[in-house]
Amino acid sequence: MRKRLQRWLLSRADRPRQNLNLLLTGFALFTAGAGAMVLAEHLLADGWQRELLALGGLILAGAGSILAAFGYLCLSLLRLYRFLNDDRHHD
Repeated sequence: MRKRLQRWLLSRADRPRQNLNLLLTGFALFTAGAGAMVLAEHLLADGWQRELLALGGLILAGAGSILAAFGYLCLSLLRLYRFLNDDRHHD
């Protein structure tokens, strides 16, 4: 189990383009969710439509935050993990 996790982490670290895409997609989702919450607050009258739009925005913003954080961690910490666990010896 530990070897399998280590292989997955190292393979994830070797895909910086995919990790950057995760980060940017998360940022876009967060921005869309925050925009939906602002629209609900300022453009809609009180009612269930306003609350439903705000809830959808909150869900989008939360999912975007998680996705962006995962992408950022993959870009930064897994790169360092890859460097420290490199089996190749450099002379």
